[in-house]
Amino acid sequence: MAAISINVSTVKPLGDRIFVKVSPAEEKTAGGILLPDNAQEKPQIGEVVAVGPGKRNDDGSRSELDVKVGDKVLYSKYAGTDVKLSGDDYVLLSEKDILAAVA
Repeated sequence: MAAISINVSTVKPLGDRIFVKVSPAEEKTAGGILLPDNAQEKPQIGEVVAVGPGKRNDDGSRSELDVKVGDKVLYSKYAGTDVKLSGDDYVLLSEKDILAAVA
């Protein structure tokens, strides 16, 4: 069986899916206390690196997504599928799991 090499540029989300690079978790509290890995909360902010073509409507056309590549987004805490590529964390989300675009 041949091995498949996957990197960020080869991932193309389908439908209304969005591929997001997860921002690093906070390693310190506001008071300056260092947190161990198991005490860090899962980040909910990331940068969009790829988007799908959009959800297909009843008439066969596609609805445009509200976010584009390069946008920073806030997403639901336990949403999506976690993916690790080249040591970086990514999450594959549905558009409905995006809560807000962050300026």
